[in-house]
Amino acid sequence: MMNYPELREKLVQAGRVLCANGQDDLTRGHVSARLPDNPDLFLMKPHSVGLDELTPECLLTIDLDGNVVAGDGRRHSEAFIHTEVFRARPDVGAILHTHPTYCVALTAAGTPLRPASQPAALFHQMLGLYDDTINLIRTPEMGQGVARALGDMRAVLLKHHGIVCTGETVEEAVIGAIMLENAAMIQLLADASGNRAEAFSDEDIAKLRDALGKQEQFTINFDYLVRRLA
Repeated sequence: MMNYPELREKLVQAGRVLCANGQDDLTRGHVSARLPDNPDLFLMKPHSVGLDELTPECLLTIDLDGNVVAGDGRRHSEAFIHTEVFRARPDVGAILHTHPTYCVALTAAGTPLRPASQPAALFHQMLGLYDDTINLIRTPEMGQGVARALGDMRAVLLKHHGIVCTGETVEEAVIGAIMLENAAMIQLLADASGNRAEAFSDEDIAKLRDALGKQEQFTINFDYLVRRLA
């Protein structure tokens, strides 16, 4: 239970930060992190617990087949998002799935995310779309569909459903999800005006994307949000 105490505490902090930044939806949504010395296992939020209720002790250890190998809680039925993305992406160390309002609205509008803001630049050419179903991702095959839609990108929008955001670290996945929701909000507000400004060049946007995508930036901003909660 007390293995990986730092990683467990990081996931607890992630849950609270996500909840405080509009990423909560009752007890739905989940966050996970791959074990650093065993890439075939990961820690994950249990079912029936809010993101802000996470404790180090309640986290489940799950394998890539979706079996709970340690922990006493109930496993989320959508654990296959995590198993299949981890299986397909050895570079990914953390995954989260939430139902943020503006991201869901963006998919309902049928509009792809544009580089209309600095947060959106982080996802320029790095955002997939899963549109097979609105239903819960409850089978390995459905999880594989999400992983395919993600490809080698940073995140994927689930049409009419939510987001899956990945990162090398927990900090990257969490800050990425917050920035993605902010990007969707700005775009929807801009589109509501009926006007559209000319976009910057792909080269200019890519330069900002690379600057925003540094691990140091994710860590600095995650730590700030943790301090703000304290």
